[in-house]
Amino acid sequence: MTQLTRRGLLIASGAALIVPATARAADMRRNVSSFAMQDWRDHFDQLGKGCIVCDTESRALHYWSADGIDYRVYPTSVPKSDELTKRGYTEIVRKQVGPTWTPTASQMERFPDWHPVEGGAPDNPLGSHAMYLGWPAYLIHGTHDTRKIGRRSSDGCIGLYNEMIAELFEITPVGTQVRLI
Repeated sequence: MTQLTRRGLLIASGAALIVPATARAADMRRNVSSFAMQDWRDHFDQLGKGCIVCDTESRALHYWSADGIDYRVYPTSVPKSDELTKRGYTEIVRKQVGPTWTPTASQMERFPDWHPVEGGAPDNPLGSHAMYLGWPAYLIHGTHDTRKIGRRSSDGCIGLYNEMIAELFEITPVGTQVRLI
């Protein structure tokens, strides 16, 4: 039988305090955002009506207001593969609340059982709001399937939680410049 000494008790108490702190620190490292910080100046010459950078590597959307004061970062879903990923510069050309979703021709080839979904439907892949980019069939939109956020899960679009796309939709004017990297 082990005898408990004052010295042993102090060592055990110290270890008991260190282990939870170490475990908490490890949890914090795992939970710290993997978003790479961005600066709008690295992507655009001027702010214009505002800027959005969609970082497909860290799966984050960065937003800057026209005055540069408002900076926000949102977790996103990104395209499943590099073949589906369009990169480069474009802009927001149209916005819609309760968008209707229609599969593209290439989606119909790959998924013949897919069919259009009316705006506001609970199974609408575009969620509650959509911001259309200057590239045909590419959008920044919401999703009802929250499991997709933070993953490679889209057919080319950038997806956000419905609450977050609603917030971004309100503050982003048509004409906002966008870069996908």
